[in-house]
Amino acid sequence: MSVGAPAGGEVRLRIPVAVRWGDLDAYGHVNNADAFRLLEEARIEAFWAHEGRQDPWPTALAAMGPGAPIQTLVARQEMEYSRPMPHARAGLLVQLWIGRLGGSSIEVCYSIHDLVPGLARTGPPLTSPAYAVAATTLVMVDAATGAPIRLRPEHRAALAPFTGTPVAFRHRR
Repeated sequence: MSVGAPAGGEVRLRIPVAVRWGDLDAYGHVNNADAFRLLEEARIEAFWAHEGRQDPWPTALAAMGPGAPIQTLVARQEMEYSRPMPHARAGLLVQLWIGRLGGSSIEVCYSIHDLVPGLARTGPPLTSPAYAVAATTLVMVDAATGAPIRLRPEHRAALAPFTGTPVAFRHRR
């Protein structure tokens, strides 16, 4: 896999995800609904702190996950496919970055690539062909009230290094 020069110094998270046999559709490639599940797994890995983990992701926010006082709710998702995603026994690689930090929202951007063993967990944007690109808008809410809450300074500080150019979807006509 080739890695291009950083676009303006942008840095991406590179999260391997498993592709299960049950993720495939009748055509032998990853079903569209299951493609969103791959994004969800990468997002949880990137943002939820895992107690006792030796090598946490730099974006793992301690205040996330079940029972936490803050929740993230999906407000919007969009995915654009470039080619069918195959069953990859070793898994696929989700490249993840932040397209925009709002007052109480986060735009998470993704591209899905072939997995390359030994690739660094973070680095410049990959230049290998993507199977798909996607974006998810998450809204931070108070778990007790369900009301949106502002991103905390510590959340912004953890996410800022991974903020980059948002996904540019093709326009519909």
